[in-house]
Amino acid sequence: MTNHARRERALLADLLLAEGPDAPTLCEGWTTRDLAAHLVVRERRPDASAGVMIKPLAGYAEKVRLARAALPYERLVAELRTPPSWGPLTNPVVDPLANTLEFFIHHEDVRRAGPSWEPRALPPDFEATIWRNVKLIARVSLRRLGVAATVAPTGLPPVSFGSPEQVRIAGPAGELAVFFFGRQRAARVTVEGDPAVVERLRTAKLGV
Repeated sequence: MTNHARRERALLADLLLAEGPDAPTLCEGWTTRDLAAHLVVRERRPDASAGVMIKPLAGYAEKVRLARAALPYERLVAELRTPPSWGPLTNPVVDPLANTLEFFIHHEDVRRAGPSWEPRALPPDFEATIWRNVKLIARVSLRRLGVAATVAPTGLPPVSFGSPEQVRIAGPAGELAVFFFGRQRAARVTVEGDPAVVERLRTAKLGV
């Protein structure tokens, strides 16, 4: 079985080196150096990474991230490329669950921040893996917004979330992942239905 998390990690590390430390990303206000530091802290400093979800710890988390970002860029990317073998997010059991979408999305954050890009052709098994995870995020996001939608991944059965249907969101699983992780403007999907709901979805804060 392909370890998609490991492959996306390697591709992202290669791209970060190619782009250099000051390239833009889709993460607002973050350069490639900032993004690399975030990912390294997430895996190597669980005391600080909790600040992503726990607001009172956000200041501490940012302090730790900035300290990591001050390292030489090549060292930072090397730490990202070769994570702890038995870390809480990087051990062989958890790695595919915790990191497949994390690295796919952040890989696209760097790819799509430039002036020209095209969606990647992903292997069918990777599309299926992405879709299994995106379904959960889509359900939570749509329920939070009070939107009833059918989500139709290319080549896979569509899923309805609520009724009656207000909108239909369609595209490859990878593009749906980009959409539901809050990068709607960079996602090649179609959103059809009630115009007001379509606009609300395209501008809402989606993701976790």
